[in-house]
Amino acid sequence: MRKYLKYRKEYVMKSSKAVIYRRQQNLLKLLQREKTIEVESAAQELGVSPTTIRRDLQEFSKQRLVTRFHGGAQLIAGTLQEEDPPENGDPKARIDRSQKEAIARRAAELIEDGDTIFMNSSSTTMLLLDYIKDKRVIIVTNNSHVIGYPHAPSVTIILTGGEIYERRQSLVGDFALQTLSKINANKTFLGVSGINAKSGITTSVLPETAINEMMMRHCQGNCYVLAARGKIGHTHNFRSGSIRHVHTLITCNGADADALAEIAATGIRVIEVEENI
Repeated sequence: MRKYLKYRKEYVMKSSKAVIYRRQQNLLKLLQREKTIEVESAAQELGVSPTTIRRDLQEFSKQRLVTRFHGGAQLIAGTLQEEDPPENGDPKARIDRSQKEAIARRAAELIEDGDTIFMNSSSTTMLLLDYIKDKRVIIVTNNSHVIGYPHAPSVTIILTGGEIYERRQSLVGDFALQTLSKINANKTFLGVSGINAKSGITTSVLPETAINEMMMRHCQGNCYVLAARGKIGHTHNFRSGSIRHVHTLITCNGADADALAEIAATGIRVIEVEENI
């Protein structure tokens, strides 16, 4: 009974976090649109209390995203970066596909027969499906683009379910978190918007941070970050986790040497691969 109550308490806390992230993401969209907002009008538009809006704005102020004033807040210009562009279901159509393919090919070599792996909504991680051959692998992912994506018959794919984050077609929210909380993976493969020795792993979509955190928490083995060279040393809007949760970073040659050295100095294994030409 105590074990059940502990699990229930942990799940409720995680579920609450998902709700908070979704609300804060909507508030950020409102700030991006209006630039300056008043607490009362924002509360009415989002269907929450003014106290809740004030609490969220206080959090954004700590992150240096907004300037507070009596009764409202103003977005600080240049601080809130745009979300990573959607892949439109076809990661190979992206300009940097050669980097992604090279990184995914190397990452697939780390997967062993019988593995259960977590794979987040990154287009780079989805390319792992192109390179897993003749291995019995279970992949648990919140990437809805895997539906219909070709893969070896020995690969079993489990979707987390959940709410669809429309711009990226990723699955987020309480249901997705509940699914992940019931699974222990051997390895986790995460695509990121940025990785930095000081700021850790960051992403452009706030609700996805909870997904990434849960995948790392329920991984019994190593966490691998797959990142194109432009994301090395970069910090995006929202933090998914500390750099200490990462075992190995896989990137392409040509990334910022100083940033890579700082990451390697934390004890992370760094693998640099040649870009496919």
